Amino acid sequence: MEGLSFDPASQPRTREEFAADRLREAIFRGELEPGQRLDEHALAELWGVSRTPVRSAIRILAAESLIELHPHRGAVVNALSPDELEEIYLVRGMLEGMAARLAAPKMNEERVETLRSILAEMDATPDPDLWLALNNRFHHTIYQAANRPRLLSIIEYVRNIATPYIRQFIDAPDHMESSRMDHHRILEACAEGDGVRAEAEITKHLQDVCVANLEYVASNDAVT
Repeated sequence: MEGLSFDPASQPRTREEFAADRLREAIFRGELEPGQRLDEHALAELWGVSRTPVRSAIRILAAESLIELHPHRGAVVNALSPDELEEIYLVRGMLEGMAARLAAPKMNEERVETLRSILAEMDATPDPDLWLALNNRFHHTIYQAANRPRLLSIIEYVRNIATPYIRQFIDAPDHMESSRMDHHRILEACAEGDGVRAEAEITKHLQDVCVANLEYVASNDAVT
């Protein structure tokens, strides 16, 4: 668990926020995998904090559906069944497609250039963790233009649930190339202000990612 360490005295936030952010990051980066049991004592010792902020962090992430609390097993990283994962992507397709449709007609040149810059970085980086962060920024930048903060909040909640599974398969070159092409088509639709096309491209992209996720977890027995 060496990669999970951090210095709680180096950041101007509470220890609970530290622990929650670090735990969330560890799940998103695949350092803690779906189904893995969390050891409060080990995490507290690793991070140089008491068990109290670790327990608070676990409760926060349980509310975000990233962690499950079991009476006997304790806290484990949420592991989605294939049906649950498929449902998440169905919900994402509807919500994110709607957001893209609302956002595309409101795109200005500055936002479009920001999206182009993000995609250029995504195309260039070999770092899967950086790619994942840029991917989240790309989608957030689009949906933010819709100016529907409640919709954006719900989208981010649902996207976070799927993030550990995205991280599991993005090293595969064929998936990355398919995703790269999808993102450029989404950008084209947004640049043209075409909400109907942006919605269609987002929906298709998420359907493709869903299929790839399901194939990956099936072949690796990652979903229980």
